[in-house]
Formats: sequence, C-alpha cells, structure tokens
Amino acid sequence: MAERTPAQEGKLVAALTAAKLYYMQDMTMEAIAHELGTSRSSVSRLLGFARDTGLVDIRINSPFERVGALEQRIRDRFRIAAHVVPMPELVNEVERLERVALTAGRLLSQFVESNMVIGVAWGSTISLVSRALTQKDTHNTTFVQLNGAGNTQTSGVEYSSDILRRFGHAFGAQVEQFPVPTFFDNPRTREAMWQERSTRRVLSFQAKMDIAVFSLGSPAAEVPSRVYVGGYLSQEDYRSLRADGVIGDVATIFFREDGSWRDIALNARATGPGLDRLRRVPRRLCVVAGVTKLATLRAAIAAGTITDVVLDESLARHLADHD
Repeated sequence: MAERTPAQEGKLVAALTAAKLYYMQDMTMEAIAHELGTSRSSVSRLLGFARDTGLVDIRINSPFERVGALEQRIRDRFRIAAHVVPMPELVNEVERLERVALTAGRLLSQFVESNMVIGVAWGSTISLVSRALTQKDTHNTTFVQLNGAGNTQTSGVEYSSDILRRFGHAFGAQVEQFPVPTFFDNPRTREAMWQERSTRRVLSFQAKMDIAVFSLGSPAAEVPSRVYVGGYLSQEDYRSLRADGVIGDVATIFFREDGSWRDIALNARATGPGLDRLRRVPRRLCVVAGVTKLATLRAAIAAGTITDVVLDESLARHLADHD
C-alpha cells in the first residue's frame, strides 16, 4: 500500500472527525463547520469522502424487507394479497388502527376506477378509512352501502351517509344509501322488505359490485366494533350469538371459527349481503388491526370473504406464524 502524503492524512483525519460529529453526536453541518473552522460545503464534501472511502458504512434496516417477507408468506399460505403496515409493537391500539386505515385509504385509489360499483360496510374502521382517502376523479362510479345502520335508538342515516359521502367526494362518484335497519325484528319482515322496488334497486347495485370494502367486527377487539357497542344487539341477541358459536361478522353477517354462517339465527334478520354473495365480488378488501382480531381474521379467511387485507405488522406476523 502506498504511503499517504501529509495532505491525504490530514484529509482523512478531518473526514473522520466530521463523520463522528455528524453521525455519532448528531451535530448539524453548520455546527461542525464552526467547530472545524471551515464552510458547510467543505463539511459536506468531507462526509461524502468518508462514505466513499469506507470510513463510514451506512446500513438501512428497512422494515419493508421483513414486511415483504410477511406479505409473501401470507400469500403463499392463504392465497390472499396482504398489505402489511410496518410499526413497532409498542404502538397503542388506537394509533395502530389509524395507521392501518390511513394505508387502506391510500391503497383504495389504486383499486377504484371509472365505471365501477364499490360496496362499503359502515363501522369505526371504515369511517377512519373514509377520512384518509386521496382524491381521484372517476366517471360513472357508484359507492353503495352494504348493510342498514338503524336500530331502536337511531336511524343511523347520518353516520352511514357521512361515510358514504366522503367516499363519493374523494372519487367524484354517486352514492347509494341503504335506509333499512341493521337487524329486522322478524325474518319475515326482512323477506317482505326485500321484495320492495326501492330495496331491490339498492340490492341490484350490490349485485354488480367490483369491490367490497369492509372491516371485521369482533366482540373481543380492544377497539370495540360499533355493532357490539352501539345498541344494535339485545341481551337475547348476545345469548343467541354465543349459542351459535359466533366469532365475528362482516357487514353484520356473523360467522363461526370454521367460516360457517348460513344457520346462524341472527343472520336471518341481518341486512348485510350473505357471504356467498360477497364471495362473488372480484376484489374484497378487508381492513383490520390488532392481534385480538386474529381469530376473527382467520375465520373470515376460512369463509372465503377476503382477496386483499390491509393489516398491521404484529397481526400479520401472528397470522403467518399461527399453527
């Protein structure tokens, strides 16, 4: 190795000093320039020299590399497209949900195009998603409400219409509300209502859906699902759900751990689309956060309701590793 000249040695020392001050002591380039008695541009050149000569080795530990591996494992195991949101374990459940909803809102702009019908299930998570949407002009696009929102305490119209309105505004689309109760008191009332022309009009939009957007309701979630805390279910309803072994719901259609749902009593009074109807939608985007939703998510996958899922990294890891 050739012997360094005094000038080269001096440059190495200066570069090493600048690098230590910048990378190890978090000093600004201006502060380093003042300490070394030189200019900011000279400090920038010294830092570049330190990187080029190997005095500094910068490594980026990207969360997206482990996220990419998680997404591939979920795809291989469950045949669904996972969109994993990286975040540390210590994030609280509210912030976790907000970050997942933000990602879902941005992702939807990639999926929604002109001449589409998109079904939207109301709820706490989808309300957050509706606030995170990015603007995209579309033509002849319709957002349709998937399930009724009324109960004995409220019509639910204002809450569900606000969610739909935000979706419609973001994409320049029309919206179709579904002004029926969340659950009818009697299954025969539901059957009669489904014969009404005004109801059949909304159902016809649902039958043409290109995308369905929903979350998963779960009585075990740390951030409670609205259907379980908003006065929609009576004590008798809860007893019925326990007797039927219910673990969660999609658009107020309940299902068990194995994905079965048809013989669950409360579904005969529910206004959401049956899971066989939902499975015919080409893209079914589920937005879910928190490891307390693991069992519900696995059951929804078993029911065949999901083609795409946006979820946090911790839940994704549990899903991929769960035996």
